[in-house]
Order: sequence, then C-alpha cells, then structure tokens
Amino acid sequence: MSLPVIVTRAEPGASDTMARLKAMNLPAIASPMLALARLKVDLPDLSGVHHLVFTSANGVRFFTEASTLRAAKAWCVGPSTAAAAREAGFAAVYEGAGDAAALAADILIALPEGTEGVLHVANEAAAGELVARLKEGGIPADFLALYETRPSEDLTQEAEAALAAGPACVLVHSAKAAAAFAWAAGGLEHAIIVAISEAATRPLQGREVAAIHIADAPNEDALMAILAEVADGL
Repeated sequence: MSLPVIVTRAEPGASDTMARLKAMNLPAIASPMLALARLKVDLPDLSGVHHLVFTSANGVRFFTEASTLRAAKAWCVGPSTAAAAREAGFAAVYEGAGDAAALAADILIALPEGTEGVLHVANEAAAGELVARLKEGGIPADFLALYETRPSEDLTQEAEAALAAGPACVLVHSAKAAAAFAWAAGGLEHAIIVAISEAATRPLQGREVAAIHIADAPNEDALMAILAEVADGL
C-alpha cells in the first residue's frame, strides 16, 4: 500500500498539491490547517508603485483580485509565486529561489539605493519583516496586508485515521500550519514530517514523530522531490 500523504496547506494551494500527489500515484488526504480570509482594507494609491513584492502565490491572488495594476515588476519569492504572477498578467517577473530573506537581498542588489515605489503585498502575519530588511538596505519600501490566515482547530477524520494507522506522511508548507497541526493532532508517533524548510518544523519541536525530512530548497518542487525520496524508501 502506498504511503498516505496528509496535506496541511490552505486552499487554493492545497488542491494544487493534491493534484501533484495524484500524478505521483500517492494517496493524498486533504486536511488544511489554515484558512485564508480577505481583510477589510482599502487599497492605497498605487500610481507610484513600480515594484510589487510577493512572498506567496496567495499574495498575488488577493492583490490581483483587488487591483488591475500589472505594469509593475513582480518580485516573487519562488517558482510557484512567479507562475501565479505570470498567469495573472504580469509581464516583468523576477523568480527567487523560495526564501524571503534571499529575495530581499536580491532586490537590494538589483535596485539602486533610494528606489521608491516598492510595495510588499502579503498576509498580516508577515508583519513587514521583508520591508524592514529593504529599509535597512536603503530602499523605502511599504507593506500592505490584504489577507489573514486563520488556524483550523481539527484534522479531518481521514487524516486522523491515517495518523492512527501509520505510517503517514505530513506535508508542512509553513510554520503557522505546523503550529495548527501540532495543536490539533493527537499522537504523532506514526507521522513522517516532510517540510518545506527547517523553520516550518519549529512548532513541532518537542513532539514525538517518526521522522523529519526537510526539502533542499524552500519551494514546492524541492518539497515534492524529498517526498518522492521518502516514499521510495518505505
């Protein structure tokens, strides 16, 4: 029997991951630990914005639903976010390797000090950390939170059954999803954690799990690669 894989990321990304797992012939179990909700905020004046920074595909989605601005350059944290920006109609798209800190460093290298019109669009939990890095480097960027993430209090029944029967793989895309999962889950001794980054596993520290595997790079492609290795090894 193939290794069941529990997908904890929020929709609509969860469905994308489920489709990839189906293509890999792995039985996927949806148990989103986060739900996304638009914040009731008014867009600022965007006439002077020439650079939009996106650290998730969801940021792209919420922005493009609220604004028709596509002339700005889209600085994207990784492949999935860049693909979402291209699909949304941005012509100028920069694709990072999947790490927000690295993206900030890339922007600081590419743009002259003092460059204005840089706006980071994300969820409220981002708290302007990337913008703070840019400001420290001499770029007066701004931050706009368009949505929030709300944790789920329960796993789906199918996910609970898979964890009880074991072994079961748990895909972790973010620390916030991991925190919600750690709170909602019971025993995790049969759980094989496959995470997009080491930071994403921190809320699970101290919990007894079967194993933890971390992707070589913080993006979906690398996550799927390490998952394939884990599945082949069982």
